[in-house]
Formats: sequence, C-alpha cells, structure tokens
Amino acid sequence: VQLQASGGGLVQAGGSLRLSCVASGRTFSTYGMGWFRQAPGKEREFVAAISWTGAGTVYADSVKGRFTISRDNAKNTVYLQMNSLKPEDTAVYYCAAPEYSGVYRYTKHYKYWGQGTQVTVSS
Repeated sequence: VQLQASGGGLVQAGGSLRLSCVASGRTFSTYGMGWFRQAPGKEREFVAAISWTGAGTVYADSVKGRFTISRDNAKNTVYLQMNSLKPEDTAVYYCAAPEYSGVYRYTKHYKYWGQGTQVTVSS
C-alpha cells in the first residue's frame, strides 16, 4: 500500500488548508483511514479517522469542530479540511491506513503511512 499526502503549507492563524492523501495498492474503499500529526520534539498524535463508508468519523478533542475528515472512494483519496487553524496545529501531518478494516485512534493499528506533509501556522 502506498500513500501520498499533499496540501500542506504556510498559513496564518485563522486560515484554512485542505490536505489530500491518495492511496494505491489495495482496495481503498474497504478500509478506514486516519490522519496523524507530529510536532517537533513531540510524539505522533491522532487527529482524525474515517470508516470505509465515510459515515463514521472520530476526532481528537483538540481539532473537533475545526477539522473535517472525508473521503472519495472513486478517487482513492481521503481529505482533511482544516479550518480556524492555530499555531499549535503546526506539525507534519501523516495519512495512514490500518492493516484491518475499522476506525482506529492509535498508531499501533496502522500499518501503512504516507510520507507526511508540513503544515505551519503563523501567529
């Protein structure tokens, strides 16, 4: 499974970005997907996850109400719409795919990882 994330960049606080992650190598539409982030000197943390149908989503409390995860199975793509960005959202963002179908919060459930895309929010 290959995951290619894109869409990161530099944005001012209060701004928006949309991250994309294109998957290949297995049947994308039958697996949940997740987004994680890692800031310098910190552990990788969960951001959001979505079920294979797109009907089920979970979010970290820190992003709830500001970020939206979605997917387009026809395009093998998962998105992360990030609004009202804050400087503390600055991190490298990774998309990830689990080994088994499901919606997971923890890194241990994810087997495949994208290369990461940098998001920097200036104050």
